[in-house]
Amino acid sequence: MFLQKVQENNRALVEFAFELQQKGLVLPDTYILDYDAIMENGRSMKEVADPLGIKLYFMLKQIGRNPEIAKGLMEIGFDGVVAVDFKETLVMMKNDIKLGNIGHLVQVPKAALKEIVKAQPEVMTVYSFEKILEINEIAKELNLVQPLLIRVNDTDSALYSGQVGGFMISELKDLLAKIEKLDHVKVGGLTVFPALLFDGKSNQIVPTDNYKVLKRAMAITDELGYKDLVINVPSATCTASIPLIHELGGNNGEPGHGLTGTTPLHKVTNQKERVGYVYVSEVSHNYLDKSYCYGGGHYRRGHMEYALVGTCLEDAVTTHVEAPSMESIDYHYELDGNFRVGDGVVICARTQVFTTRSHVAVVKGLSSGNPELFGIYDSFGEPVTLKW
Repeated sequence: MFLQKVQENNRALVEFAFELQQKGLVLPDTYILDYDAIMENGRSMKEVADPLGIKLYFMLKQIGRNPEIAKGLMEIGFDGVVAVDFKETLVMMKNDIKLGNIGHLVQVPKAALKEIVKAQPEVMTVYSFEKILEINEIAKELNLVQPLLIRVNDTDSALYSGQVGGFMISELKDLLAKIEKLDHVKVGGLTVFPALLFDGKSNQIVPTDNYKVLKRAMAITDELGYKDLVINVPSATCTASIPLIHELGGNNGEPGHGLTGTTPLHKVTNQKERVGYVYVSEVSHNYLDKSYCYGGGHYRRGHMEYALVGTCLEDAVTTHVEAPSMESIDYHYELDGNFRVGDGVVICARTQVFTTRSHVAVVKGLSSGNPELFGIYDSFGEPVTLKW
């Protein structure tokens, strides 16, 4: 999906990826992260967001909840992490990363609530009153008040399978009144998901029907006199979409793929952000007229199409690559043509590394021409101690 684009705007990353593979410094099924490019992309967003008063929480599930990237983004001024689920939250807490929005897509389960509330997230996304009561009780034990980010829906909301949940607009006033009666939680803001998406016809990021729901909720909280709420306008946050967040009345974005220059907008247009990762594999074997490289990093919505195969970028051949069928495990990817066993394979498709079994290698110094392999992690952000 992004193979051509990464060769255009981050050729050094592709070249170094081949070098790492050929020297055996990384195993097949490894995502290579360009730390410098990701930080550069983050700074570009901050330059646009700060004058507009837009708070940015970074999202790292796409690149394996990587703590080194998280620390770097905090250093350049991001406001904290948005953790989509409790496992990611715990990884960030372990690495002393400030918690921004917790529970973005998955509410915190009861067993993890005390430790997470103790860390005092800026907001916690909720979409059941039972969860609000649990948070209130834990916050009471800890003698603090936890701000809540209320996820709202309506009859015209468009929800993804596996992500269904939220309070209907028709019950919002009653919900707010019930929260006001609790002593250890308070209304911290409003959210929907997704509020923005890429439109392939106009090649722009545009508001969704869910944003219309958010606007209705904002009208209700305005009517009731709520002030200084976090108005979270998630999805597709990048330099190009941050002014739109402001225009729509939002004050909070959550860049994920924007940090690596890999939103759909970045595929079809030239944007400020450069591509910040590639995937490295290796030719395992040939069978009839096809070659097969090691898998493990497949994301079924990644739109993987092409791969570079060779020992370096200069001699690499571009060929079609295909993952196994949906009912099969991605032990290998199929490459059109026959290639030498041991040749490197570089792919750049959209990913959600936390759903894979891949390694994640962080590379620093590419922007100065002095690249070094800083560290290798698993797909959950833990350092890899295996040696080979």
